[in-house]
Amino acid sequence: MRAALALARRALGTTWPNPAVGCVLVKDGAVIARGATAPGGRPHAEAAALAAAGAAARGATAYVSLEPCAHHGRTPPCADALAAAGVARVVYAVEDPDPRTKGGGAGALIRANVAVEDGVLTEEASEISAGFFLRVREGRPLVTFKTATSLDGRIAAAGGRSQWITGEAARAAAHALRANHDAVMIGASTLAADDPLLTVRLPGLPVRPPVRIAVAGRAMVAAGRRLFASLEAGPVWLVLAEGTAPPRDLPSGVEIVAVAAGALGRPDPRAMLLELGRRGLTRVLVEGGARLAGALMKAGLVDRIAWFRAPLALGGDGVPALDPLGVADPNTVPKWRRVDLRRLGEDTLEILARP
Repeated sequence: MRAALALARRALGTTWPNPAVGCVLVKDGAVIARGATAPGGRPHAEAAALAAAGAAARGATAYVSLEPCAHHGRTPPCADALAAAGVARVVYAVEDPDPRTKGGGAGALIRANVAVEDGVLTEEASEISAGFFLRVREGRPLVTFKTATSLDGRIAAAGGRSQWITGEAARAAAHALRANHDAVMIGASTLAADDPLLTVRLPGLPVRPPVRIAVAGRAMVAAGRRLFASLEAGPVWLVLAEGTAPPRDLPSGVEIVAVAAGALGRPDPRAMLLELGRRGLTRVLVEGGARLAGALMKAGLVDRIAWFRAPLALGGDGVPALDPLGVADPNTVPKWRRVDLRRLGEDTLEILARP
């Protein structure tokens, strides 16, 4: 099962709108085939593993990171495919909350006289599928706020210069984070100040580039940014409040996503995430700036924090990572739960989960 989870984890960021799933077929004590959900979500992991195993799948045990699907879509149900291939036993980590499958995959296998076992490494599997689960249950993607700061929480010096607060190892880890998310999102201020590409610049990655999203309020966005001129590197979406005209001369390949307006005429955070979920996104990495991150945090829509921290101080006149949140009493704010802490050269990366 750990091997199946590793396959699923490697597929993160490439399979939306489907979940990233891993499958390992074992027979007579040896692994005979492996499969992971393909880029774009098809074929599913079980189908890939069965194709690799061929006739050898008969009598094997399948270890799957998520309950095999039971519904007909563009491909037949994986539960039926496993049974038809003669697999003798299926072990899966966690139940699929999708109402089209929930419990139905296991039920179909049992009716086909396939032995079924579940609940193996459920917590680890649930974390891998957290974005897909959240989209099924709440209609929105999982949001990770990524920031790189000084020890005192500043993302730039007083004059706005931010390159580079963290070192090469931390920056490489940040690109890996981009690769395992469906989309990377920034606000209009970051777009104007940094003119980023938001691409994954690591050798061999990605198989499917993340969607690059800019969120703008009523203020005009300049059409001549590198983001809009690099459509060959992956899709670009521009989120605007309904009634806001897109910039003139915007390249035709940039997709406009119009959502309900919230405070100060800016896109409403919850409406924005619901629309992104409707379009199939399951995992969104928010890279700034302070205004966008602060709005999502105040709305309770940040699920994970990836905090890169460099061993330097920039002082109170530096640029903060978050806009004011209006917290009057620290005892009223739940504490985030640390799930990982690692050293990257001289820097650290702390991963926190929503309380």
